[in-house]
Amino acid sequence: MNLQKDLLKKEESLWSGGPAAYRHALDGDCLVAFTEMAGVQTRDEIANMAGKGPRWHDVDIAVEGFLQPTDDVTILTYRVSAVRDNEPYSARVSSGYVNREGDWRMMFHQQTPLKRE
Repeated sequence: MNLQKDLLKKEESLWSGGPAAYRHALDGDCLVAFTEMAGVQTRDEIANMAGKGPRWHDVDIAVEGFLQPTDDVTILTYRVSAVRDNEPYSARVSSGYVNREGDWRMMFHQQTPLKRE
């Protein structure tokens, strides 16, 4: 499997998974940028937030960009549509990953909500 496909699987697991998925995928600290919050959060802080409330379903991801500027850093940008609590959501998303001894860990995540179409 190639790196882009591996990272997409991680992204999908984060949309639909609970705290364990976050603890498995995130680096120790992660810079996040959402409409409602931004800053550095620890892996456990993010995992605990993911454990509150329902998860996303009907997740559809379309890759819009993939860049690996070094052997140990990768950035993935995609458009996502998903549903939670019967509310549709779509966003443009970017995630940055760092390779930690052969394990790719998310160290940056940003979401820009898109208007409903």
